Amino acid sequence: MATRTLTLGLNMQQIAVGIDLGGTQVRAALVGERGSIVARTEERTEAHAGPQRVLSQIRGLTEELLAASSSSKVVGVGVSMPGPIDTVAGIARDIPTLSGFIDFPLKAELQKLLQFPVSLENDGIAAAIGEWQFGAGRGFENLVYVTVSTGIGGGIIADGRVLRGRKGMAAHIGHMSVMPNGDLCPCGNRGCFEAYGSGTAFTLRARTRALTCAETMLGRNSVEIHSRDVFAAAREGDALANKLIDEEAEILGRGFTSLIHMFSPDIIVMGGGLSHEFDRLQPGIQGYIARWAMPAFKDVRLVRAALGQNSGLVGAAALSFLAEKPGHGSLLLPAQQ
Repeated sequence: MATRTLTLGLNMQQIAVGIDLGGTQVRAALVGERGSIVARTEERTEAHAGPQRVLSQIRGLTEELLAASSSSKVVGVGVSMPGPIDTVAGIARDIPTLSGFIDFPLKAELQKLLQFPVSLENDGIAAAIGEWQFGAGRGFENLVYVTVSTGIGGGIIADGRVLRGRKGMAAHIGHMSVMPNGDLCPCGNRGCFEAYGSGTAFTLRARTRALTCAETMLGRNSVEIHSRDVFAAAREGDALANKLIDEEAEILGRGFTSLIHMFSPDIIVMGGGLSHEFDRLQPGIQGYIARWAMPAFKDVRLVRAALGQNSGLVGAAALSFLAEKPGHGSLLLPAQQ
């Protein structure tokens, strides 16, 4: 069922459409030059209906937003989505959460449907751009953004530049190996960070461990356990729930420490569904970093994403503003003052 939130205040000179396409929701927003969301709408992704149906959803949401705005102010449409996508060629290579997106010419097909220039970005990189330009990363030249949700993804800002890598496919950080021959990951490999640290993995551990723990309130009366239930039980003093959360913080801390050593960021920004429980997770994650990071890296701070679930939407829209700047260069996006 679609969700609509249309709050208009179009007094800015330019706006862009940001699209955040996920396996569960496709969201769209009108975004101002300073990152403000002017109007927003979303609906459930028809993830198994094939590319043309999903593209039709994007067009419908975009047209709905534009009907309530002055199209003369729109500079473009930026689309963020899960990878791997070749953003140089504009091709979705093989997206596990969206059926049929295999070597699909996504940018060209979107451009046929939309009347404005289209920009395409991996969702983790788009969210990193959003936080860097308008959120928790403002003023920093080096940051790592990590989304911890159904899976784990991210984006890197290094030396004041967006790190995109070969084919624009950098920063698939959820698929770095943290356990040799470990648990199976949705990508097909074993032992990935995502297979251990994602919200999905956290929930699976909770469901499995609750089966053999008579003292826990988790799963009582055969109620299916979700991540929010674990945190709620922990607040009630449930020992297993607190242990599961401490273990999750340690797993995330291990992965984040590796990222700190690789990229030497000023900060790590955490977004995604589990970031809603940032206050409970942060001490354990930061404690792991303080204990196990090399001395020169121990002072790197972990912060919560300031834009919340809108990081990718705002970052995708920012791509359109970047494209409007003459001689901008494909990697450089100066931070907003």
